[in-house]
Amino acid sequence: MDAYTSPLKTFLTIPYKDLEQMNIKAKHAQQTETSEALEKEYREYLSKEKDIKAVTLCFSDIEGKFQMLDYDKQYLLKGAANNLTFDGSSVRGYTVQRESDLRLIVDWGSIVWLPSDVFGPGKVIMFAFVANRDRTMYLSDFRWQLREYTKKLKQAKGLEVFASTEIEGILVDGVNAEQTYSKEHGFTLTSSGGYYHALPKDRLRLFIDAVAEAQRAMGFENEKDHPEVAPSQFELNFSYGDINRIADQVQLYKLVCRQVATSMGMTATFLPKPMVGINGSGMHTNMSIFKNTAKDKKNIFYDAHGNDGMSSFAWDYISRILNHAPELCLLFNPSVNAYRRLDPHFEAPNQIRVSANDRGSMIRIPVGDKRTTRIEVRSISPDVNPYLVFYALLRTGLEGNKLLAVKNKRTRARFLPGDIYDAIRQYKAGEFISEILGEENKEKYLHWKELVAGRSPRELGTIVKNGEVLFHHEVTNQWIWHGY
Repeated sequence: MDAYTSPLKTFLTIPYKDLEQMNIKAKHAQQTETSEALEKEYREYLSKEKDIKAVTLCFSDIEGKFQMLDYDKQYLLKGAANNLTFDGSSVRGYTVQRESDLRLIVDWGSIVWLPSDVFGPGKVIMFAFVANRDRTMYLSDFRWQLREYTKKLKQAKGLEVFASTEIEGILVDGVNAEQTYSKEHGFTLTSSGGYYHALPKDRLRLFIDAVAEAQRAMGFENEKDHPEVAPSQFELNFSYGDINRIADQVQLYKLVCRQVATSMGMTATFLPKPMVGINGSGMHTNMSIFKNTAKDKKNIFYDAHGNDGMSSFAWDYISRILNHAPELCLLFNPSVNAYRRLDPHFEAPNQIRVSANDRGSMIRIPVGDKRTTRIEVRSISPDVNPYLVFYALLRTGLEGNKLLAVKNKRTRARFLPGDIYDAIRQYKAGEFISEILGEENKEKYLHWKELVAGRSPRELGTIVKNGEVLFHHEVTNQWIWHGY
């Protein structure tokens, strides 16, 4: 008998079918109820539910690394929720030591009930906003930046932004395989299957099934899950939704994958290219904008008579993203390893162009109708900060400078940077990136990218180097960083 099944402990466990209903209801309420109403509802729920022991609060640093800390439920409900502080100087890309104290503000509407067999019983998880000492928005919290920007779009222009992501990862053998990586041995793949192919009970398929079950229970509303092109590669797709909620789900998706893999003695890695010679992993990002009218919501990317079924508004949106692509590339591909993925021999989306068919283009236009017409940005890697990337895409698409002749197929080919050093150079020179991030955030982000670039050889070569794995922002801990 293990600790979770001990009769001495009666922490909350909820069947998967009930979890799914609870989480989908909460997701819909987040879009329709006020934050005040949701706080009142969930405070009352936590007070009445005696078998919940703790609330896990989570946020992301400027690079996108997921941070979590548990608060005792009673402590939280007795008023501490209004005075939650943490040491921001210990979080990469946040404050310096002399201004270390930051606050967490609970986003009550983001509640998710967790499968107890994956995360342990008696907990719920919520996201938090990061605030300054005076409770104003902390500028390096791009979850808050994205929320505020989309709120203003809705209030001022009646616009709502929807998104979905296709996040690929690769399953490798051994727990903590990234932290113990060596270029001499590399990673050991768990399956030799390819696109859509894995035997029903091989390790990759069992992993995909377990993750899919957990995601459904967490209200992701899955659409499909399958092995991807590369051996041991997986992809689990969840439904289109409000861009803020989707950004949260990106972080939870990677968390669930890592947790399930660890429990099975493996590692789910979101390194863009953990092995040379196979396809890398991306995070294709689909996006569309709807306008609220008196009757319904209208997809303003759609025009039945427009080029490829897209409106002039959509083409202008695409044009601005393409124009600023070089300086945005460091946000979309934030690691040394990411530039291995931009290899034209493996369907790499490294061309700064748009196409309805060519998968080498940075932006693709999927087949759609008045509801489903959207753009698909393919040059985004799975190790990004989703809040930062969505925020940058939105602001660029709406406020950037347009590229001339975006629809001219004869335009000379332009390519994204081929390594992180070129991406850093373009990022530094970018004036528009300074405008949308602010100089302070631009410099913070740049500082960490230059540090990790300096710990890896300049030439990528044909072997994945130790530095690009061990010092990756989603992998590094203090012992590894300071031990080499």
